[in-house]
Formats: sequence, C-alpha cells, structure tokens
Amino acid sequence: VAPARDTADIADLAERGAITRQLDVTKPAQCQSAVEDVVSETGRLDCLVNNAGFAQHGPVEDIPTRLIEDQYDVNLFGPHRLIRAALPHMREAESGTIVNVSSVSGRLSSPGMGVYSSSKAALESLSDALRVEVANVGVDVVLVEPGPVETQFEDRAQSSLDDLDRSDSYADLYATVEDWGVVGSMTAIPPEDVASVILEAGVSPEPEARYTVGPGSRLLALAGLLPDRIRDGIFSLIRRVAG
Repeated sequence: VAPARDTADIADLAERGAITRQLDVTKPAQCQSAVEDVVSETGRLDCLVNNAGFAQHGPVEDIPTRLIEDQYDVNLFGPHRLIRAALPHMREAESGTIVNVSSVSGRLSSPGMGVYSSSKAALESLSDALRVEVANVGVDVVLVEPGPVETQFEDRAQSSLDDLDRSDSYADLYATVEDWGVVGSMTAIPPEDVASVILEAGVSPEPEARYTVGPGSRLLALAGLLPDRIRDGIFSLIRRVAG
C-alpha cells in the first residue's frame, strides 16, 4: 500500500499494481485511519515504511520557528503518528518491522542544513530507543540512511531558501548551500538503490539497526566521526571558498 499526499505523484505505482491512497502525515486522524484501513482490508500489517520527508535549508537564525515546526511535523511527528497507529497491531501479531528513512544528515550536521539535520537526528534517536523498547514483542526497528538521491528532493530543498528573509552576514553560507546542491546532484544514486535496501530491511528476519545507502552517504558518515574541531575547520574552509 503506497500512500502520498498527492496520489497523482504515485500514479505510476498504481499502474504497476500497488494499492495507492491519499495520506498527509501531518494529519493525525489520517495516519490512524490509513493503518486501520490496511489491517481491515488485508488482515495484517507486516511492515511500516516511514519515507515522507523534506528539507528546510538555510542558516538557523534566518529560519522562522513556524518553518522549523513544519519540518518537524513531517520528518519526526509524522513517523511518530504512524508508529503509534501501527504498533498495537504488530504487538498483537508479535511480529513486524518499522523502517524509518532517515538521512546521513542525521549523523552529520553541516552549516546551512541544521534544521533538516536536527529533524533527522531526532528521528535517529527516537528509532534507537524504540528498537529496544519493542524488541521483546518481536518488532524490529530499522534506520535507512541515504545520501543524495536522484529525485526532486534537492530541488525542493533549494527552493526552501526562497522562503527566507536572508541576512547579509550569511551570504557566503547561502552560496555554500547552493554549491552543496550541485555537488549532491553529481553524487546522487538512483532511487531504486534506496528502495532495494528498504525492501531488504523490511523482509529480513534479522535486519541491521542501520543501513547506509550510497558512497556519498558512507563517506559523510565517516566524516561525522572526525573530532569536532577538525570537522568545524573543514566546514569553515568550504564556506570561505564558496563565499
């Protein structure tokens, strides 16, 4: 069952045999009814994949709180709403897998991406706690951490900068974020690569806690292990070059 806020976006999935339906993850009642409908129609819920998400880019100071709330509503609260709806059915069946699609940005926060990274870091922390909390009832919790992917995701992330009242003191940082978008498009992987990892995680009897997808994601994950002073120095150098 493939839900989306706009079913026209997943018409190709319907043509290939998927059951599609409308779902806005910011609407609690829709999240609850979506899960209940699946269980009612199929008699079971084997796997929940939380894939909805978007990125709000920009310096932390320039982003209004209302836009941060929108970011968290989709990237964190949406998955939480669906998890709460799904878990009673999985607990009753004593089986199930919850796959939360995060991002390598949840492990490495870079200048100009702090709000998005913080939403994914929160999803990572939530998943780590939940994984242990539900292990004794036969439910697995998995994080999938892609890097750049060949979708419209980065285009929307770049357009999110248009909503900001830009401070002059961050001109070089805005240039850096825009450059990151170009670099990301050059290292992006096909969405099918991410989908195959999600499928593996969803059907595996003993899934890994985390799956890092794509060379760019693995490289950035390693960068996150650098000492803070070195990592900050690298980001500062990149910012100066871009500015």
